[in-house]
Amino acid sequence: MATKKSKAKKAVKPKAKAKAKPAVKAKAKAKPAAKAKAAKPKVKRKPNAAFMKPLNIGANLQPIVGVKPLPRTEVVKKVWDYIKKNNLQDPKERRNINADDNLKKVFGGKKTVSMFEMAKHLNANLS
Repeated sequence: MATKKSKAKKAVKPKAKAKAKPAVKAKAKAKPAAKAKAAKPKVKRKPNAAFMKPLNIGANLQPIVGVKPLPRTEVVKKVWDYIKKNNLQDPKERRNINADDNLKKVFGGKKTVSMFEMAKHLNANLS
């Protein structure tokens, strides 16, 4: 009779536990006092003069920000204030602005404009 050969099972060695890394010892020696640097007084940043130059407001933009010449940064702030006040930001896609009648004139007749496109349309109404 033919005998079945029994396969010898290989002994599976249990994996050795990962050795715990020794805790990093706190440096006992303090660094020698290097030459003490004189603390520089904080200087307030000067804004770029090009940003602060008052620009004339176009006729389409005047109902939103006013007639008085303003720097570009202030114009953008006032437009955002107008958008938030009138709840014109798209609730689902927050980077889109839904134009009302005043903003449609500024946005060249577009009903919806992304906030990145808005700068392009604002620049067209500033001189």
